Amino acid sequence: MTTASALLMQAVTDLAGLPKEGLGEERDSRWRGQRIVRVGEAWHLGVLLLTETHALATAEVLRAADPGRRGYTAESARERAARRALALRGGFGEGEVAHIGWTVIDVDAVDAGGESGPLKLIDGVPSVHWSTAGGWMPLEAYLRERVELLRG
Repeated sequence: MTTASALLMQAVTDLAGLPKEGLGEERDSRWRGQRIVRVGEAWHLGVLLLTETHALATAEVLRAADPGRRGYTAESARERAARRALALRGGFGEGEVAHIGWTVIDVDAVDAGGESGPLKLIDGVPSVHWSTAGGWMPLEAYLRERVELLRG
């Protein structure tokens, strides 16, 4: 039986040398104010983020940018621009991707037959819930497809 941890380790090996995207965390201090700072890097594989040591579940993805002086037709657009500016203020470069709100996946729990984040063992097959509207698919096929897309 192939385990989720073995599949993810193989994906990390296959991704070696390919570009990563930034992992960010929100910080707030009296002196530096609110910002999103870089805390690491990972390969972005759809609903998964992979580092050399961890699998993470994606959440918010944004590009660091100066909000400039724009008119907004929606409050949500104004809030998104403010979030992009927080990443810029926190040290991300203009246009750089920042992943915020990610969570660590307990891969050992999945290997033991449980579920963590978008991963679950279904009938002995490590599987991924690849979208809110989509169902479960075998993790092996999902990783193969996503790695190929990154290799492009």
